Amino acid sequence: QVQLVESGGGLVQAGGSLRLSCAASARTFSNYALGWFRQAPGKERDLAAAISYSDCSTYYADSVKGRFTISRDNAKKEVYLQMNSLKPEDTAVYYCAAANFYSDVKKGRNDYWGQGTQVTVSS
Repeated sequence: QVQLVESGGGLVQAGGSLRLSCAASARTFSNYALGWFRQAPGKERDLAAAISYSDCSTYYADSVKGRFTISRDNAKKEVYLQMNSLKPEDTAVYYCAAANFYSDVKKGRNDYWGQGTQVTVSS
């Protein structure tokens, strides 16, 4: 079993920045591909960014490309989402997720999910 715990959400003004963190309990954290998903009120949960095992490959949704950066620290067993130039439409609950395969993360077929952290961007 893998437990994922997100932190770092909050209220920020448009144009501001936040850094989300997700701490994992997995013994073999480096074997998992990871992703950050988000779900706005009344909308489906969508992938914002993903990162492969080796940190060589990353994926970003078009809506966040150039503003968000995903990274991981395998020694600390953490994954991060640096969010810059935030917009009101970035308001959502952000979830950390893990899967054995990078392709599965990108398809939303994750084995493990965190509880989510709220990000609210005011205009």
